[in-house]
Amino acid sequence: MKEAIQLDPVYPKKKMNKWLKWTLIVLAILAVVIISLLIYVNAYINRSLAQTEGTVTLNGLEEEVTVVYDEVGVPHIQAANDLDLFYAQGYITAQDRIFQMELSRRQASGQLSEVIGESMLEQDKYFRTLGLRRAAEKSLEIYDEESLNVLQAYADGVNAYIKQMETTNSMPVEFKLAGLSEMKEWTPLDSLTIGKFMAFDLGGHWERQAFNYYLMNHFDEEVAYELFPAYPENGPTNIMEEEYVDVTASLSKAVIPDEFNGSNNWAVSGEKTKSGSPILSDDPHLGLSTPSIWYQSHLESPNYNVSGVIFAGVPGIILGHNDQVAWGVTNVGPDVQQLYLERRHEDDPTKFEYDGEWYEADIITETIHVDGQESIDYEVIETIHGPVISEFANGVGEVEGDTVLSVDWTALDATTELKALLEFNRATNWEEFEEALEGFHAPAQNFMFASKDGTIAYKANGKIPIYENPDDALLPMKGWDSQYTLDEFIPYDELPTLVNPDKNFIATANNKVIDDSYPYHISHVWAQPYRYSRIEEYLSSKDDLTAEDMMELQMDEKNKQAELFVPIFMDVLGNQADSQAEEQAIKLLAEWDFEDHKEEAAPLIFHTMLRQIEENLYGEELPEEVLSMFKGMGQTTDQLILRSYEGEEMHWIEQNGGLDQLLSKSFSETVQLLTDEYGESLNEWKWGDYHQIYFAHNLSGISFLERFFNPDPPQPLGGSGVTVMAARSKEDGIVNHGAGWRFVNDLADPNSGYHIVGPGQSEHYRSEFYQNQLDDWIEGNYHETRIDNYSGKPLTLQP
Repeated sequence: MKEAIQLDPVYPKKKMNKWLKWTLIVLAILAVVIISLLIYVNAYINRSLAQTEGTVTLNGLEEEVTVVYDEVGVPHIQAANDLDLFYAQGYITAQDRIFQMELSRRQASGQLSEVIGESMLEQDKYFRTLGLRRAAEKSLEIYDEESLNVLQAYADGVNAYIKQMETTNSMPVEFKLAGLSEMKEWTPLDSLTIGKFMAFDLGGHWERQAFNYYLMNHFDEEVAYELFPAYPENGPTNIMEEEYVDVTASLSKAVIPDEFNGSNNWAVSGEKTKSGSPILSDDPHLGLSTPSIWYQSHLESPNYNVSGVIFAGVPGIILGHNDQVAWGVTNVGPDVQQLYLERRHEDDPTKFEYDGEWYEADIITETIHVDGQESIDYEVIETIHGPVISEFANGVGEVEGDTVLSVDWTALDATTELKALLEFNRATNWEEFEEALEGFHAPAQNFMFASKDGTIAYKANGKIPIYENPDDALLPMKGWDSQYTLDEFIPYDELPTLVNPDKNFIATANNKVIDDSYPYHISHVWAQPYRYSRIEEYLSSKDDLTAEDMMELQMDEKNKQAELFVPIFMDVLGNQADSQAEEQAIKLLAEWDFEDHKEEAAPLIFHTMLRQIEENLYGEELPEEVLSMFKGMGQTTDQLILRSYEGEEMHWIEQNGGLDQLLSKSFSETVQLLTDEYGESLNEWKWGDYHQIYFAHNLSGISFLERFFNPDPPQPLGGSGVTVMAARSKEDGIVNHGAGWRFVNDLADPNSGYHIVGPGQSEHYRSEFYQNQLDDWIEGNYHETRIDNYSGKPLTLQP
């Protein structure tokens, strides 16, 4: 018998134990490294959280400053002198918003490429060409001593925080993610440049002029005129109002652009309020983001006791109240940007014609630093009217021969808005407030006012050019002819003004604020009165109004556009349903109460149908790059439908087979699109399934960062771009434009204000004040902020 072979298990076991031992050692080391790294990263991230209590020593303060944060993160800053107040405002704002401030000054100055790289180069070229920073430099030279001292004090406070970041290695993680290892010091020029950027964001129509110019060069005159924001003088017009801040209940015949950067504000006299004192309401509409464009604070010193909001990086309060008066703004939208066709010398591209002679344009070399590659020297050409911007007009500026486009814009002049802001922060009555406004030139705004003494008032301010012929504002003008140069402006005391009207309230919603008797041209781009007519309807129907009523109105979702158009759709569509789904969709529209509720199906059908109508009208006729300059496409479409329904032959409608065929086709496409997306059960469709709010962070879009900076998914939201509760969405349904700040103040107690800042005060994703107001913003829950009798744990800033 063969002896059995025995395998000795000892040696493999020893070998296995040896490998297991080393594997465990390596894993243990890795675990220690990872845990240590996580602890370090966690500690580093937390190190940049704002300090909200305790004591901080800051070089530059003269006396001690006390800061009290309320329950939603609004700082109450109390200082013994004005310069310490603004120093502290700079420091406290930087604690909460330093990364936003850095991005803001870089964007406005055309310096994002230095951090982000080549992808930002074209944008940087655009802002270098406009020259917002150059305009801020000119403005800095004409400011008074008080304003300069405030700007420097604010900058010193910001720089105290920047120095603190450096010495404590507490730079926010966003800087590291953006590739920034250090931050340059803050200067007064940075604050003014951000102010100029807000003028850019709120005031301009040169793209619409370029679009009109494209139409005139590619279509017959009458076809082009149908898409103009207003007809030339010899075209049909019908714009009639009874007083400066009133509008008709029906739509005008003018083709008026969308309410892109719109807002609402109103002031109600004590004759209509329960308290017997005026109530002021304001909700400016701008981009919605994390953090908010608005930063809220309360400033208190011997000469100031003012509360409200401001753009991070700028001192003072732009919207809000003190213990005597309250104010808010909406955008006037005046024609303050004018394109010019400039004749360039065929042999010398730096020379341009003017009144039969040639002059040398200013050539400015801008050095743009680009991350990852060599710097670029970019030449900006400035004519007597303004910078040449042809390359940014999406091909529209490429005109024949040696002709280019330049833009003249009042915000590029030297202006002193900060001086005006500081003065109206201290105003105690309408006379002082109106006097302060004279220095506020850009952007032009509808200022709404109410005071403790019972006054309600309105004024459209701004540096608005005088057009001898208003039709000139529709198209680029001849830059070589001096008769077209805009060098006169509407006198301040002749700007639209209204004080204590008989109807006991004043409201604006970017609507037309003048009647035909007004002697000057202001704009061709008034918003249609959907929001205004709803505000007027609400305020006219009630007495004994309260602050709670005003909050309710700010959250109102009544769609006056649908109230006008759904009956037209029903009349045209009739019984033309080609399927059960279409029949049910018609029924849902017919039974709709015209509220854009997030739980309803009808708003989803209505708004989708409007988009389909636009696609059918313009999609094949206008190139995509030109459509991007078609500001006001929605309202243009409204007017084409209305005029066609009333019997006029409109080219853009007729080429689609007439109104009946256009609406029927668009409706069928709408039902099919929505069925494909949301299923065949129409009763389960919801507006909020498409229309959702998502306050995107600046670093959103980087997938692994989303769960940190935007931890919650998009949430259903009511309202729309045409309701008082303004919420305009992108094509994907994500709302990116609306009232980032809502404000109500009953002057019976001027020390109290009701606010909501969406989504919150802090940009630090681990702060308790990061997106902490998001749910309240969605639901319309306000927070009271007082400028007296406030309490909380103090943060002491000591010299």
